[in-house]
Amino acid sequence: MAQTSYKPHEFSTGTENKDRMQEAGDKAMAHMERMTHAASEQASQVSDNMREVANNIDAAVRRSIREQPMTTLAMAAALGFVLGAIWKS
Repeated sequence: MAQTSYKPHEFSTGTENKDRMQEAGDKAMAHMERMTHAASEQASQVSDNMREVANNIDAAVRRSIREQPMTTLAMAAALGFVLGAIWKS
């Protein structure tokens, strides 16, 4: 019969397990910090974009009121009517 060599399993010491867990925790924290920073940057960019859009809408409405006040008033009334109908239903 052929002989097989038996190799006992090597067991990690408590210190090795602690070190591995610490390293895994450090990696997870670093990843979370990167993700938080990226999310913060995106939120800042969205905020800047929304502010720019609001300023553009404000300028367009002011120009429309100045150049075509009656048309702007009619548009506002129509918008109010539509929003009121939607709200009511």
